[in-house]
Amino acid sequence: MAYRSLRDFLDTLEADGDLKRVSEPVSTNLEMTEIHRRLLNEGGPAMLFENVVKEDGSKSDMPALINLFGTVERVARAVTLDGKERRTASDLREVGELLAFLRQPEPPGGLREALDLVPLARKVMAMRPNTVKNAPCQEIVLEGEDADLDALPIQTCWPGEPDPLITWPLVVTQGPGSEKIDAPNLGIYRMQKRGKRETLMRWLHTRGGAQHYRSWKGERPEPMPAAAVIGADPGTILAAVTPVPETLSEYQFAGLLRGAKAELVQCKTIPLKVPAEAEIVIEGHVMLDEYGDEGPYGDHTGYYNAVEPFPVFKVSAITMRRDPIYLTTFTGRPPDEPSVLGEALNEVFIPLLQQQFPEIVDFWLPPEGCSYRIAVISMKKTYPGHAKRVMMGAWSFLRQFMFTKWIIVVDDDIDARDWKDVMWAISTRMDPARDTTIIDNAPIDYLDFASPKEALGSKIGLDATNKIGAETSREWGEKLEMDGDVIRRVDDLWGRL
Repeated sequence: MAYRSLRDFLDTLEADGDLKRVSEPVSTNLEMTEIHRRLLNEGGPAMLFENVVKEDGSKSDMPALINLFGTVERVARAVTLDGKERRTASDLREVGELLAFLRQPEPPGGLREALDLVPLARKVMAMRPNTVKNAPCQEIVLEGEDADLDALPIQTCWPGEPDPLITWPLVVTQGPGSEKIDAPNLGIYRMQKRGKRETLMRWLHTRGGAQHYRSWKGERPEPMPAAAVIGADPGTILAAVTPVPETLSEYQFAGLLRGAKAELVQCKTIPLKVPAEAEIVIEGHVMLDEYGDEGPYGDHTGYYNAVEPFPVFKVSAITMRRDPIYLTTFTGRPPDEPSVLGEALNEVFIPLLQQQFPEIVDFWLPPEGCSYRIAVISMKKTYPGHAKRVMMGAWSFLRQFMFTKWIIVVDDDIDARDWKDVMWAISTRMDPARDTTIIDNAPIDYLDFASPKEALGSKIGLDATNKIGAETSREWGEKLEMDGDVIRRVDDLWGRL
């Protein structure tokens, strides 16, 4: 069954004991982060604070929800595209297979295969969102001076941060024209609260919202409309963080993940549509000529980010459900919620990579690598230089990996997700001079202060595969392996032994 709203999902989690309600007073100032950190380390449940204390000491009228996607299992459970229950990361491979087909469908091998594709094509077309006139997210409408951000229990995550931070906004933008690049975009960008009706909009220059902003600034004189959605249904939230093909709208893909069309409603003060079942919507405009220094804030790297200017967002309205739930999170050194999402989405990337490189067996983004800075690839190697081709392909095929600094390639007999196995391959199958590839002056995450220049640095590829053909002139070692019959006999004996 599709989750129409965040509340539908929470009802299911609570029935299974995977959501806990807390009546103890909890402060938005640092305490939520510390509780959240401990929940993540223990694989704990989602948590709804019903007695939230704001920074000024007053009690919030809204409960606050944390750790919604704090385990891979809860991420998997949020996907209901075919009504089948999902519980593990590997269950999300189906999402990746669907994306691979949508990105680059293979021609059918015959009439039967062509007929098999018809239902999928119909399903994709049928998931175009519906627009409704009346929506739960507009049961309460606050405009003008009444649109006060102080009403929200906005969190301060780490010591020394300058202002409270909206951490889970699903930001909706649209470009100035009618090209595909101008279609509505969903992105999650943190927003520094600077007053009752003003925030900063921190979006990286490669993200869809920032691209819309640059286009808008080049063509229009007036501020750009934007809406920050807090507490959308889980399928729509996941669609915003998934590498959706540019030919498909994120709202349409959200419908596929949900297994039911997304329902949208027209905003009250801006020409954008937002999820009708959302908890809270902040409407407003991003200024073209007003900027403010953002940060320093704790980031997914485990460090405070540098202070940088970002555009000002001015609030024109806040709409919400009756008794809304405020969804929040924090970012920091893994494990944090983004790293858990990254671990789940790792499974989505594998079919996309295998579509282009069928020799790839597994692909792993270790969470401690800050979601994407380190990648391990296992592959079926068949010719000299094959590992280097795969690492070059991984850097360039999906834009999600252009900031990956380290790629380690191993053979298919190595478990890419077991550091002990990977380290053994590096120590026995690599010569540092021959098998290390370094690329300089390449794109790097601008948050990476270890790079010599902002957003520009080096990448390293480690070929930890067995060397074949012209790759070596020496006799290669033979791997120790126990006889299979002996293993089976000892398996039978093991209980008695």
